[in-house]
Amino acid sequence: MAVQENTNVSTDFAKAQSIDFVNQFTDGIKKLQEMLGITRRQALSEGSTIKTYKSKVTLADGNVAEGDLVPLSKVEKIPDKTYELAFRKYRRAVTLEAIQRSGFDQVVQEADSALLRRIQSNIRTDFASFLATGTGTSAGKTLQAVVADAWGQLQVLFENDNAGAVVVLANPMDVSAYLGGSGITTQNAFGMTYFKAFLDVGMMANASVPKGKIYATVADNINLAYPKVSGGEISKAFSFTTDETGLVGITHAPDYSRSSYETHIITGPTLFAERLDGVVVGTISAE
Repeated sequence: MAVQENTNVSTDFAKAQSIDFVNQFTDGIKKLQEMLGITRRQALSEGSTIKTYKSKVTLADGNVAEGDLVPLSKVEKIPDKTYELAFRKYRRAVTLEAIQRSGFDQVVQEADSALLRRIQSNIRTDFASFLATGTGTSAGKTLQAVVADAWGQLQVLFENDNAGAVVVLANPMDVSAYLGGSGITTQNAFGMTYFKAFLDVGMMANASVPKGKIYATVADNINLAYPKVSGGEISKAFSFTTDETGLVGITHAPDYSRSSYETHIITGPTLFAERLDGVVVGTISAE
């Protein structure tokens, strides 16, 4: 007998779960973009490479006699590092018995939310690890002194680029040591704490940054690249639910052969700084 019209079947609920997960993921990414001031988001094909650059300055002798030809100085952007963009794939399964014992919402939806938070945490950690390879340096006896030094260096480095606001990542313990009586406005997004402080610098506390260190760059130096999940050849073989950006794909389906319910996730957003010489690694020295 045919199913009655408008009857909800199991796949309807799986689709709704997937849509909810995608919305949570992309909302978090968008908030992170807003906080970092990211304006460039690049959808790349699987296997694409990311190239970062550094500046090479050849400065001619400026001591030129009156009437002599002034020699040319040269500024070049030369390749520095190359990274390959690839999908990250995740799968989890819960058994029929676990669903019966603890309930569908707890073992599926709550577990999916925990998995989402871990994936987002990995993105932040990878970004902090990338910034740690920056070639600029700053130092000072306090967090404020180090950030001020980094801010000054970035103003000089990007003087002619109109590269946007300075963004600083710092360890939460260093931030808490600084706060004291400072006036701070706070908001939470994507698991990071953002606050406006001295020099109108956008700062975020991130435990992935080692205590005693800061990473600073300018907003327009930060890019978000990702392998696109939706469309193309992938859609011919897999029924992933995605948003319009294709940042993440997810699907839920029962596995009757094992009497379990599975979640499959595929994603790969990568935050990176285009110029490593435009990333300053600061060190808070001991008093």
